[in-house]
Amino acid sequence: MFLNMRQLLSILFLFVLLSSCNEYQKVLKNDDVKTKYEMAEKLYNDGDYKKASRLFEQIAPKYVGKPQGERVMFFYADSYFKKNDFYLSGYQFERFVKSYPKSDKAQEATFLGAKSYYELSPKYSLDQTDTDKALIKLQNFINAYPDSEYIVEANAMAKELTSKKEEKAFEIGKQFAKLGEFYTLDYNVSAIASLNNFISDYPGSIFKEDALFEIVRASTNLALNSTENRKQERLQEAQDAYSNLKKYFPETKYQKKTDAFLGKIEKQLQNYSK
Repeated sequence: MFLNMRQLLSILFLFVLLSSCNEYQKVLKNDDVKTKYEMAEKLYNDGDYKKASRLFEQIAPKYVGKPQGERVMFFYADSYFKKNDFYLSGYQFERFVKSYPKSDKAQEATFLGAKSYYELSPKYSLDQTDTDKALIKLQNFINAYPDSEYIVEANAMAKELTSKKEEKAFEIGKQFAKLGEFYTLDYNVSAIASLNNFISDYPGSIFKEDALFEIVRASTNLALNSTENRKQERLQEAQDAYSNLKKYFPETKYQKKTDAFLGKIEKQLQNYSK
C-alpha cells in the first residue's frame, strides 16, 4: 500500500529530527571548540535556546580573553533569558557587564539583567526579596542610561514593582486592623503603627485612602476597648483619625462606615464632657 503525503512528510520530519539530534550529541561530546561555537550560534538563531545554552556553557571558558569571548558570553546569558531561566540569565548578564563594561551590548545586557530580576519578582503576598533586588537593578539602569531605548519599559517595570511593595506594606497593616476587631488590643496598636509608617513611606500611594480608613477602624476599636485611664485619650485620637481621612478624601468611599465609627466615638466622648 502506498504511503500518503502526510505519512511521508511525518517520516521525513522524524528522520531530519533524529539526524539533528545525533549531530548535536556528537558536537556536544566533541572537543573541537570552533565546531561547538558554530552549532551553538546556529541553535541560538534557530530559537533552540536550551541546546544552545549547553554548548555556550562548554565553550565560554575557552573564549575568555579572546575576541569572540564577548559575543559568546552575551549569547550565553541571553539564551538563559530566552528560555525563562531568569536566575541564571540575571547572573550571566551581570558577569558580562563586569567583563565587558565598554561593550556595545553593555546597555542591553544591563537592562536584560535587571529585567531578569523583575521576572523573578513574586506576587505581593510572598517574600519580596527578589522585588527589592529588581528595583535596585532597574534604578541602576535608569540612572546609568536615562536616554536608553529601554527607559520607558524600565520605568514601567519599576513602577509596577513599587506598587507591589506598596500593596505588601498596606496588606500587613490591614491584616492587623482586621485581627484587632476580634482579638487583643495589641493588634490595633500594631495596625496603627504599621499603617502610619506605610503612609509615611508611600505618601502618594493608590492605597492611601484605604490605609487612612483602616487607621480609623483600628483607632476606634482600640479606643472603645481601652481601660478607663486611656479611653478618653484614645477616643480623641480616633476622632483625629476620622478628621485626617476626611481632610485628604472629603468624598471618601468609606463614608458610611466611618460615620458609624464616628457616632460611637462621639457618644463615648459625651461621658467625658459631662
